Amino acid sequence: MSLPSVLVVDDKENMLKLFVRILGPAYEVVTAGDGERAISLLASRPFDVVVTDIRMPKADGFEVLKAVREKSPLTEVVLMTAFASVSKAVEAIKLGAYDYVQKPFEPDEVSLVIARAVERKRLREQAANLQKELEGVYGFDNLVGKSASMRELYALIERAAQVDITVLITGETGTGKELVARAIHRRSARAEQRFVAVNCGALPPELVESELFGHAKGAFTGAIASKDGLFQEANRGTLFLDEVGELPVGVQVKLNRALQEREIRRVGENTPAKIDVRVIAATHRDLKAEAQAGRFREDLFYRLNVFATRLPPLRERKEDIPLLAAHFLRRYAKIHQREVDRFEPDALRALTGHSWPGNVRELENAVERAVAVTTGHQITVDALPPEVKGQSGTLPAELLVKMPYRDAVELTRDRTSRDYLVALMREFNGNVTRAAERAGMERESLHRLLQRYGVRSNDFKPRDA
Repeated sequence: MSLPSVLVVDDKENMLKLFVRILGPAYEVVTAGDGERAISLLASRPFDVVVTDIRMPKADGFEVLKAVREKSPLTEVVLMTAFASVSKAVEAIKLGAYDYVQKPFEPDEVSLVIARAVERKRLREQAANLQKELEGVYGFDNLVGKSASMRELYALIERAAQVDITVLITGETGTGKELVARAIHRRSARAEQRFVAVNCGALPPELVESELFGHAKGAFTGAIASKDGLFQEANRGTLFLDEVGELPVGVQVKLNRALQEREIRRVGENTPAKIDVRVIAATHRDLKAEAQAGRFREDLFYRLNVFATRLPPLRERKEDIPLLAAHFLRRYAKIHQREVDRFEPDALRALTGHSWPGNVRELENAVERAVAVTTGHQITVDALPPEVKGQSGTLPAELLVKMPYRDAVELTRDRTSRDYLVALMREFNGNVTRAAERAGMERESLHRLLQRYGVRSNDFKPRDA
């Protein structure tokens, strides 16, 4: 992986040397002694971050900023300024600069600002690439993901589709087991026939057998006519038995026989009927453990477990979260007729940082909610559900202890700062002047903080304001 590239622009040679020393081997550092040289370099190659002094001969920091916005919009710009020019730096931030550092500065301070700028550029780049990726090779039927585990899953689906055998799909609730089953069906020789899906856990226990295998007229009270079961409905096609681990033991016996003999008996009949059905079963339970505990028939477990496929939980493939989020954003923006078309970087960070116990289904619901409450073009952190954006303020101790002390403190401080600013804006309905008075700081200083943490005051103003 290539090093992050930083262009440092200053008319003082000792300042350029200082940055080379501060950033060291962690970055590719290119220097320019004036704004004109910097603009020339920007035309020849891209940079992740540009650090530029404001006051320089030939072309000043504002001209460099303008050139960056025109030639490389995703590149982040950090201004260097003396105390007397702080207002100029704030003005530059309003024009699109990421942040500024005030001379003289501590090496650690400038290192941290540049590291954050690099991360922000990465997130913005990621957001810009999501649409291209969605239209590229990272979708498989209705499954979305480019992680190694998902690519492995796609290969398994292809192999399962080529052989007409029983498949068992395992995975936590909300991981998309039915989507996998449908993908196997669509790519199989049975694709032109019916795909019949049933959630075994949702069927009343007294009606499970009748629903699956059908019944004869008069087989039980209320059976006023003969009825085909789901096996017969799916004949020559695919029957998807979701949450198969919820089936009553008595029905498990009949299911095992149906799979073995490829025939069924309707309730109230003795004559078997031949069936030609491909069965795909799914469960969130560990069926082997259930069998050992006597809650699931061992013979049925081995009958189902011919071709086993496991869906990874979302927390094991976090690199797929931005892609999935963009997929759902596009879907629900169209459904709800909204103009929203992207996530702000901090929103993507919050989505990626959440543990998603409800997996893809929870993520889909979160994005639909965010689309519904967003009025502009961009989903912000505030549009996300509380349990998702709530993690921006606190981090689990087991995660913090894996970081150096300074990084852990900085990350925690950043998240707490953003939560404070959001609460402040909400309290004063986006009125920056009143909020600055409460915070005990100058209005320009608060504007700078809002810019740094991606909090937009307009998002908190009354709709009719």
